[in-house]
Amino acid sequence: MWINKPFFKYAAGTIFVLIIIFLLGKIDYFLWPIRVLVATIFFPVLIAGILYYILRPLVRLVSRPLPKTASIIVIFAVVLGAGYLGFNAIGNLIGGQVTELSENLPAKMEDLSDETEKVVEKNNMGMFSYDQVKNKALNFLETILSGAGENVMKVFSTITSIVTVLVVVPFILFYFLKDDHKLRPFLLKYLPDKHEEEGNKILGDIDKTLFSYVTGQFIVAVVDGVLMYIGYMIIGLDYALTLAFFAMFLTVVPFLGPVLGIIPAIFIGLLQGPGMVLKIVLVLIAVQLLESNLVSPHVMGKRLNLHPLTVIIILMAAGSIYGFIGILIAIPFYSVVKVLVKDFRRFYRLRTRKSLLSEEI
Repeated sequence: MWINKPFFKYAAGTIFVLIIIFLLGKIDYFLWPIRVLVATIFFPVLIAGILYYILRPLVRLVSRPLPKTASIIVIFAVVLGAGYLGFNAIGNLIGGQVTELSENLPAKMEDLSDETEKVVEKNNMGMFSYDQVKNKALNFLETILSGAGENVMKVFSTITSIVTVLVVVPFILFYFLKDDHKLRPFLLKYLPDKHEEEGNKILGDIDKTLFSYVTGQFIVAVVDGVLMYIGYMIIGLDYALTLAFFAMFLTVVPFLGPVLGIIPAIFIGLLQGPGMVLKIVLVLIAVQLLESNLVSPHVMGKRLNLHPLTVIIILMAAGSIYGFIGILIAIPFYSVVKVLVKDFRRFYRLRTRKSLLSEEI
């Protein structure tokens, strides 16, 4: 009978657990400790997981001549040393550019204001005055900055959280790299023997999907950052390194990230002249063409196979609910769910086919 089918049992159990979680969610004091616990461990585990997939190929390469623990320590030392040197070199350059920008920004804003006044008064045909445009712009900036003072106390909490993450992440990452081979057998032992092969296939597919996404996005972000820096240098954009670094950071967000990444560059470009904005947009288009046609096909391949419209909808929904963190994890989470659904459907069809063949025999 259909009610005795394993699929029905799993589905009913899942629905029951979701109902229990929903009901417990109505009792806020019950879930509050759980929320605090999840919020405390979520970011360290997330960051360690990302670094795990980035460093895993290096660990496996170095582990051939060395013991695994020794290879992890060597890679940690190399990464920390390279990070320290890179931070001293690039960090000082970026810090100098940020300081220079903060010192020169008032004068450049005044120049931009004068140029805008000339353009508006020359071309508005009496429809509006420069003072009206200026007041609206100032009101807009005041609206954006009005909440800054209210969030000053949150900065200290954020700094504390960052320090905690920086201390905890290396320990979590070390054991992720050292004991990763133990995770799959640990999970499979809770499955019946007849489902062990299927479970192993599902875990393998999830691992390949996450590895493809994390390493692919990391490489694409670095390549995009380098190309944007070269493009900014060619067109003569001020503070090219700082702006390219910012663009590289946001490139990890598919589709929307590159567009968001040039917003500060456009602002700086306006201070240099309207023509610079067009050059910045052309640089972005050129970099995205190179990335989509040369870099992504070789790095990402077609493993994720997600339609651009699907990606945009997922990012918008995740961003509206969970903010920037939701945007970061939405695509890999969706990809994992897609793998689960695909594998479950395939296994279900195979079982149905086997049962039909056995009945015919």
